Amino acid sequence: MGGKHTADILPPDAGGIAQAAELLRAGRLVAVPTETVYGLAARADRVEAVAAIYRAKGRPDFNPLISHLAQIEQAEALAMLDERAMRLADAFWPGPMTLVLPVREPLGVVPAVTAGLPTIALRMPSHPVMRALLQQFDFPLAAPSANRSGFISPSRPEHVLQSLGNRVDAILDGGPCVQGVESTIIALRPDGWQILRPGPITQEDVSALLGPPLQVETDTIEAPGQMTSHYAPGKPVRLHAEQARSDEFMIGFGLVAGDVTLSETGDLAEAAARLYQCLHEGAAASQPVIAVAPIPQHGLGAAINDRLRRAAA
Repeated sequence: MGGKHTADILPPDAGGIAQAAELLRAGRLVAVPTETVYGLAARADRVEAVAAIYRAKGRPDFNPLISHLAQIEQAEALAMLDERAMRLADAFWPGPMTLVLPVREPLGVVPAVTAGLPTIALRMPSHPVMRALLQQFDFPLAAPSANRSGFISPSRPEHVLQSLGNRVDAILDGGPCVQGVESTIIALRPDGWQILRPGPITQEDVSALLGPPLQVETDTIEAPGQMTSHYAPGKPVRLHAEQARSDEFMIGFGLVAGDVTLSETGDLAEAAARLYQCLHEGAAASQPVIAVAPIPQHGLGAAINDRLRRAAA
């Protein structure tokens, strides 16, 4: 590790999955595909494995990690799932939803995974390669996004190579991520629920099952992606730009054209899937500033704007 060699890229077949599983069992780091972004995975039940994630990412230690599982039974072993949690799991798992739930004692993961909080963040991804990998284990995989902390999240294997190439043992190649924006994080409280991080599953989707959310602000960082400055491309970002200035790399949307576009047709799902790719291109461009066209705030637009605000912070 640490400059010795660049990560091996493993094919998404039985052999590649078996190799990835062997590395993970041994406490090593493997970048894995999910339907949202690539994750930097390690076994969540070993201190040295989890520490390796923090080291590779340069991640602040107050930021909890999401534990990824294959089965609902694993979730029940780690957390208290009430009737609301089961309703959400039935509707959205496997899929891009993370639930923040009260932990079940004794804690089945390293305390660093929960950042010492009485809650744990759990997710059951739907990416077929990741599901096949998770079926190999009786322990969860902790897997934040596979990038250096605060930088743009990776939606393709080459993004992981650029950001973490020599800090990770292998990258399991699952192709480009379909959703491209991290999972929606939902916290279930004794008196209601709230979204801690917007994502592909919208507030409307959750309200349809559980009624309206709690109207409270939380200062505690209980989930990834809540820090104000996050997803930073390493240069200033100007939002709601109708056109580029001379020193700007323009990311377009809909009728607003650019050097690249999130979606020419104004499709928010396409924009979410292309968001990090476009930010990566902006980061690599010669212009010192990135400008981004206005994105509507409804539906998936809320998640896209949340990431853009943090990138610009």
